[in-house]
Amino acid sequence: MRHHGQLCDVILKIGLEKFRAHKVVLASVSAYFFAMFNGEMKEQTQTEIAIYDMDPTAMDLLLDYAYTGQLTITADNVNVLLPASSMLQLQEVREACWRFLLKQLHPTNCLGIRSFADTHSCKELHLKSHAYALQNFQQVVNTEEFLLLPFEQVQELISNSQLNISSEEDVFTGVLNWVKHNLLEREKYISQLMVHVRLPLVNREFLINKVDNERLLKDHSECRELLIEAMRYHLSPEQRCCLSNTRTTDRKPKGANPYIYAIGGSSLFAIHTECEVYNPKTDLWHNIAPMQWRRSRTGVVGLRRLLYVVGGYDGATDLASAECYNPLTNTWSNVTPMGTKRSSLGVCTFDGLIYVCGGYDGASCLTSVERLDPLTGIWSSCPAMNTRRRYCRSAVVENAIYAVGGFDSTTYQASVEKFDPREGKWQSIPSMSMRRSSCGVGALDGYLYCIGGGDGTVCMSSGERLDIRRMAWEPISNMNSRRATHDVVSIRDYLFAVGGTDGSSSVTTMEAYEAKSNKWISVKSMSYRRGSIGAAVLDCINLEQVLKQTRILS
Repeated sequence: MRHHGQLCDVILKIGLEKFRAHKVVLASVSAYFFAMFNGEMKEQTQTEIAIYDMDPTAMDLLLDYAYTGQLTITADNVNVLLPASSMLQLQEVREACWRFLLKQLHPTNCLGIRSFADTHSCKELHLKSHAYALQNFQQVVNTEEFLLLPFEQVQELISNSQLNISSEEDVFTGVLNWVKHNLLEREKYISQLMVHVRLPLVNREFLINKVDNERLLKDHSECRELLIEAMRYHLSPEQRCCLSNTRTTDRKPKGANPYIYAIGGSSLFAIHTECEVYNPKTDLWHNIAPMQWRRSRTGVVGLRRLLYVVGGYDGATDLASAECYNPLTNTWSNVTPMGTKRSSLGVCTFDGLIYVCGGYDGASCLTSVERLDPLTGIWSSCPAMNTRRRYCRSAVVENAIYAVGGFDSTTYQASVEKFDPREGKWQSIPSMSMRRSSCGVGALDGYLYCIGGGDGTVCMSSGERLDIRRMAWEPISNMNSRRATHDVVSIRDYLFAVGGTDGSSSVTTMEAYEAKSNKWISVKSMSYRRGSIGAAVLDCINLEQVLKQTRILS
């Protein structure tokens, strides 16, 4: 009837185009038209009504929807449909439009979609596209859309503590690129933007070669002060807790979830470069890019946005080399080697520094300790432990580093010692109830846990924990499997015992311990048998998507 003009009682005029319709149909789907035709508005009695600020194509499509209940939203029409449906108060169409745009989000268009949503007061789309820009800032910062943003929006992005980046260097480079895109107009903003760049957290080489040599910063006294602040932070690692402020605090992206990384290890006569990652939410393992070196008996820690792998054994020699994994790119890169070759070492992080304790250098068990400052790439010596420890593990509980168990070349150790970096010395604490070498060590809720290991005669499933306040060890329930050369990591209320050997062969299994119930449960097994494994936890966003893009997802 509409197409043939039968009983049509209104004409909608948009520019030079006219559309015949029935008031009752329009009023039935649109609150805008319902109010127009049932109120005291002059349009109630008019047969031809002019509609302003409306695209004719959108009106044609929305009229079809009013009569058929069907509408095909495409990339070509969504930009006119969303504002038109908002104006006519067609809530179902409006919601369908922003959901369509959500599916189209990409680093190259998310800022444009965010601006579009803001213009048309689409709160849901604006919030989600803004969150997408934060989570994908690593790619967004290199787009044309970013370079065209006004100052206020650039400032809003880079000041956000939830920005997802692998390093602060990306933020610094992004700010400079934005300023230089229109230098005459934008140079005045350089100081206001640089105050939000966390220069103390960039690595020393970048700070010296890029930041210190940038003319734009030298020309502004406020920027020079920020550079001096960063230099002080780098020069005094022991004093960093006293220099803390927003710029020295790691960004914490929203939506990041903990993943367990299983690194290297050995099975039968093979030593792995292969690595895999476990998502506790999905109970699934996925392969990631392999390391550059084969490693078993290695040390693994997660720090800031990267995973660090230190030392180990490649089947022929003990290693001093180190490398790190970037989950945003699924790639490995070199790290400065240690001063000493170490396998079967203890490793942990404290105040942004990586500490390695003891181990084996190919000739003897070690007492020596060294630490890496990832910002400077420099290893430095620390006070040595009181006991030689090979096959030991380390953990941090309440501002102290604990070195647990191990083998001193003649005796399997039950001894434990702790190191407070602020005091600079190791001190012995009460020993465990059993000798444990190649055990798993983790920290949870103020307790130091030591699980499994071997006493020289048998591979154990038992575990115990140290109450730090009472300085007393107490038993916990046994694991489901005997384990040695495994690793233990903690996520929220759980400890996970990963891989290792059961006394006869390497295993793929992993189990989780809940402290509240004092029970172990089995979880998904790894793809590879991994004795002498290294494991760590790292918070990541959309890791499976990154792996899929790099064709590693299994």
